[in-house]
Amino acid sequence: MQARARLLASIRTFFAERNVLEVQTPLTTPHGITDPHIDSLALAGGGFLRTSPEYAHKRLLASGFGDLYELGPVFRAGEHGRRHRQQFTLLEWYRLGFDWRSLAEEVLELIHVCQPSRDWTVNWLAWRDSFAGLDGYDPLVDDERKLLALTPGLPEDCDRDMRLDYLLATEVQAHFPPDQLTVLYHYPASQAALARLDPDDPRLACRFEVFAGPLELANGYHELLDAKEQRRRFEHDNRYRQQLGKPAMPMDQTLLAALASGLPDCAGVALGVDRLLMALLDERDIGQVCLFEPG
Repeated sequence: MQARARLLASIRTFFAERNVLEVQTPLTTPHGITDPHIDSLALAGGGFLRTSPEYAHKRLLASGFGDLYELGPVFRAGEHGRRHRQQFTLLEWYRLGFDWRSLAEEVLELIHVCQPSRDWTVNWLAWRDSFAGLDGYDPLVDDERKLLALTPGLPEDCDRDMRLDYLLATEVQAHFPPDQLTVLYHYPASQAALARLDPDDPRLACRFEVFAGPLELANGYHELLDAKEQRRRFEHDNRYRQQLGKPAMPMDQTLLAALASGLPDCAGVALGVDRLLMALLDERDIGQVCLFEPG
């Protein structure tokens, strides 16, 4: 707990020195999220516990706030394991005028500030190139037959993105060196979420993730500004949720209205504080860095 307190103090000092404003936004939301791979925790009286403060932050940005960050709890249903808890601490921040690379570099700076004695090496790796060691597989070019051959143990109804995520987790991410920070960037357009597409190659998204060894720490975007495109993605997510047997989620109309009113050019990132503490203390189970086990 002393290490956690020092970490939180270091984070706040880091942003204070950069004139990034700390904010607090509601823990509950009437909307939940449409992401097919994340389930919101429903409240008995209606609404949901937040899975992230992202939508609230974008409303602040669209109303004229500058750079901002938040430290606080978030909630995701059904997540429990060595690296997951249903409740965990998230650091999320947004920087005006940054692209994804500038923000990824700032994530690396923050990690260094939190533990300056650690001699991390850094590797920047394109998502597409990360698969090259798998029999030269190119996920942007090779057909479905090769992907199926690389994932023979998965159920037949697994779609392309599920198979790619499985390969990334088991054959790529799992082998990242323990003392290395890896910035994996240019995810495929099908996994853009709330990121804009790369103007030079629309098959790719302006999205990155940062890993400490094999442990995923952060997920960031050069943020999508187009309200119509965001609505289309929400609708696509809900159709996919229904295919998976999950309920469609109400779209956050306040977020769409904020995008339509004019979200400034910005990049944002969410970083798991508990996981960062795991990495700094070389712990293998997230339960070792939590004072209480959340219910």
